[in-house]
Amino acid sequence: MSTHGRGKALLLAAVSPLILLTVVASPAWSQDSLPLPRLPGPVVVDGRVDEPAWEAVPVLPIIVTTPQYRAEPTERTEIRVAYDDEYVYMSGRLYDSDPAGVRANSLYRDASAGDDLLCIALDTYYDRQTAAWFCVNPAGSRIDQTLRNDGESTAGPPLNLDWNTYWDAKAVRDENGWSAEMRIPFTSLGFQDVDGRAVMGLEVYRYIGRKAERHMFPDIPPSAGYIVKPSLMQTVVLEGVHRRQPVYVTPYGLGGWEQNALLNDAGTGFDIAHDYTAEAGLDVRYSPAANLSLDLTANTDFAQVEADDLQINLTRFPLFFPEKRQFFQERAEIFYFPLGGPHSRLFHSRRIGLVAGQPIRIYGGARLVGRARGADFGVLNMQTEAAFGGPSENFGVARVKQRVFNENSTVGAMVTTRLGADGSYNVAAGLDAVVRVFGNDYATLTAARTFEDAAADAGTLDAGRLLFLWERRTVGGLSYSADINLAGKAFNPGVGFVDRRDYHSLVGRLQYLWFTGPTTPLRTLSVRGSGRAFRRNADRSLESSVYNPGLSAEFKNGSTLDLDYRANYESVRESFSLAPGVDVPPGDYRFHDGELEYSGGTAGLFQPSLTMIAGQFYDGHRLGIRANALWNAAPPHLQLRGEYSFDAIRFPDRDLSVDLHLVRVRVGVAFDTHLSVNAFLQYDSVANVASVNARLRYEFRDGTDLWIVYNEAVNTDRYSLTPVPPLSQGRALLVKYTHTLTW
Repeated sequence: MSTHGRGKALLLAAVSPLILLTVVASPAWSQDSLPLPRLPGPVVVDGRVDEPAWEAVPVLPIIVTTPQYRAEPTERTEIRVAYDDEYVYMSGRLYDSDPAGVRANSLYRDASAGDDLLCIALDTYYDRQTAAWFCVNPAGSRIDQTLRNDGESTAGPPLNLDWNTYWDAKAVRDENGWSAEMRIPFTSLGFQDVDGRAVMGLEVYRYIGRKAERHMFPDIPPSAGYIVKPSLMQTVVLEGVHRRQPVYVTPYGLGGWEQNALLNDAGTGFDIAHDYTAEAGLDVRYSPAANLSLDLTANTDFAQVEADDLQINLTRFPLFFPEKRQFFQERAEIFYFPLGGPHSRLFHSRRIGLVAGQPIRIYGGARLVGRARGADFGVLNMQTEAAFGGPSENFGVARVKQRVFNENSTVGAMVTTRLGADGSYNVAAGLDAVVRVFGNDYATLTAARTFEDAAADAGTLDAGRLLFLWERRTVGGLSYSADINLAGKAFNPGVGFVDRRDYHSLVGRLQYLWFTGPTTPLRTLSVRGSGRAFRRNADRSLESSVYNPGLSAEFKNGSTLDLDYRANYESVRESFSLAPGVDVPPGDYRFHDGELEYSGGTAGLFQPSLTMIAGQFYDGHRLGIRANALWNAAPPHLQLRGEYSFDAIRFPDRDLSVDLHLVRVRVGVAFDTHLSVNAFLQYDSVANVASVNARLRYEFRDGTDLWIVYNEAVNTDRYSLTPVPPLSQGRALLVKYTHTLTW
């Protein structure tokens, strides 16, 4: 690249975060807001809801949303929400005519297995798009997660289950049912106050597990779609509150042992290498201003994170793996910049500190997130070590989103940088706008461009990506979406994820859904159709397409039944492998298949689901089975989850066949809400590897944990390889302790 071109890209990387942080505008407040009551006296968060202060707080008027909208509730529910100078409080007296039927299947944090639940969701920044969501079950087990994109999934899954923060909840069971209390610190909730006045969105609900019955406030119709809907939440005003952020300092210590089998230099056998680890690191969080949160990390470690789910790839495109590491979860919705499709995005944090799924050292970094006069913004910077033949790299991202026109419309921008110590660089920049045009109709426009040393001469279209999406966001009645996407051959976001390049596409979806009446076992019935067509940019030839009509039925017990038909076309110009020795050769393929899926819902202690796929597959045929089940074997202490995937693929004209097996088993043993053991066992017949990831956790309190982690990978088909590898490819035992100090 020329000196001028390189300088231009690096200048953009350097100044863009500063430019983005200057975009501000005035906030807009709802005109139908209600004052949230102040708690008139002290309460003890023990789950009993017996203090006089609670009696002075009015009960929220609930409505039934499922299984039958606005039906009479079968059980009595009293939910109250209040606040003081430091906390938001919630209580529930959750009466039940059959106390023995109250479900408390899990003691694990962030796990629900058909439990009864009491939940609160808060749109703390009042952006009508995001929410922090907290639940507790009758055993006192807590769930905390965040929601983005107003619960819409057109741009990928809207829920972040891996987010955690500091809060308290207790629950007790008695002869009347159960009751619960929550206390959520303002220090755990990012919000904006103006002279002590904060405006938020509020939604609460009770879920009765065995009946699949939900009691909710406010009245959000099922046609709105997702359970939590920030754009339809009740607007509430809190007076006399100010954002306060204590300093959280969390050092960790890590020690362990690792053994790996390494091929010797001659390639004739394996040497067993042993390594001992002793590490220490530090995370710091504090608020330099009322609406800012700063996180600093040094020698960042993620030893306690659960292993990735193994996947078998039956396509020629890369697989997507979600982020599970806690440091990247805080306000992750700010950094979300979709590019079209379920997974493509300008920023994907798994590109930091992971190479081909293997962790490398992160020396440290910083993240600054916040809001200024209606604009949400975030800046992230991380430095990694040189590893696997690559240089030490610096990763940066800056993001801003500003509300415009109305409370459901935003414009935004993002810049990402990936700068190597060897002089390599990759810079990506994008602009996006989401506009609520009228009613439930939204228009999305996205434009992005990348600059890198490997494609220094690429033009704007060749290194760019454009997306225009029009959608009707509703569940009941008619919903639809259509998008046009253009992706250049040289478009390569170095800190993002894209599944394919060098194409233009047209994607459409149409659905009509009926909500049934009270006399039928069905809750909803829908008919739908979708189509996708991808064409190569160079010659406009059709690369792939699929047309997919389908039917869906949801039953009032929570189970679902789906039937799909697919007409596929794939133009393959380079062969790709399904398994060793089994390839799909170049050619043009038209093939058809069908899929039937049944999900048993969450009401029972045993929750099965089964998917069957049958039909043609390129120049052969395929039979696929996906079976999984959750069994609350001894609630709430023992939980088993099994997943089995089987594909029988045959190419009779080429005399080739392959059977693909993928097994996942999760075993969870919880002694109480503090001490648990989880084992995750997997087997992949393509790689011929079985693995175990076992984790013991003792949570002394939020932020202070002891972890003991054991990992091992086992070669299951040793004697087909030369030289023969050992049974164990590698194993590791790690002990990690984190302790959070607060002041």
